[in-house]
Amino acid sequence: MSSKEIVSPFSQPQLMSIAHVLGDTANGLTGSEIAHLLISSKIIDCDSTNTKWKRIYNAFVEFQNKNQMSNNICKFITLAMAPECYTNDKELFKTRQEKLNKVLSFLGLELQEDGKLHRIAKVNTLSDAISRAARFKAKLEDRNVHLDVIAFAKAEIISDNYFHAVLEAMKSITVKIRNKTGYYTDGAELINAVFMGEAPVLAINELKTKTQIGEQKGFANLLIGLYGTFRNPTAHDPKIEWEMSEQDALDILTTISLAHRKLDKAILK
Repeated sequence: MSSKEIVSPFSQPQLMSIAHVLGDTANGLTGSEIAHLLISSKIIDCDSTNTKWKRIYNAFVEFQNKNQMSNNICKFITLAMAPECYTNDKELFKTRQEKLNKVLSFLGLELQEDGKLHRIAKVNTLSDAISRAARFKAKLEDRNVHLDVIAFAKAEIISDNYFHAVLEAMKSITVKIRNKTGYYTDGAELINAVFMGEAPVLAINELKTKTQIGEQKGFANLLIGLYGTFRNPTAHDPKIEWEMSEQDALDILTTISLAHRKLDKAILK
């Protein structure tokens, strides 16, 4: 979303829902954080003695009523969700992101992993939002996709984010190989160190015949291809430049699921 774009005012229920997420008693911002973010967003803290969510909500309402736009509210959200603030609690980021996106989807907005708001297709009804959130996960389950793929990509799948679902699922391969071997490199370097050579660290079969050795090398090359084709571009390219259809994401995640099943049976040499 361009910083120069004028964002139309949010509705009262939308403002209230966003305020509830960011001012939640258990997982919301602290009072001092709210004060700092309101100042940084150039929103007047008009009700500083109220409960957290009402304080945020009333500040948002007053700003919108006066300015007839929601740009500064968007700035508040992105400042509150800056990834560098969650280096020690990534689950909290995921929790807030997921809840915010359920509201933002009605506005045609999505809070992505970079902590920025991006334009998406707007949902118009609650049933749209629910079906959009559940459809992709249901299709993965119909394919009997490995549970580790769903576990690592859960937050992204629920928000129907194909781009980041693939990125998170690729990370799950790395985690499993590292846990099995104690090797902590990444990408092709990790695969070459663990699966290649005359005495690989991890073997997907007994490596006694040419066919088995060929299968081992083929599997290693498959993983290297996945890293090179999907992990590296999706990790560095902006989402708008890497369009990924639902069908592509399903196929990629199914392949990653196959990799997980092979890794589950792999033998540490």
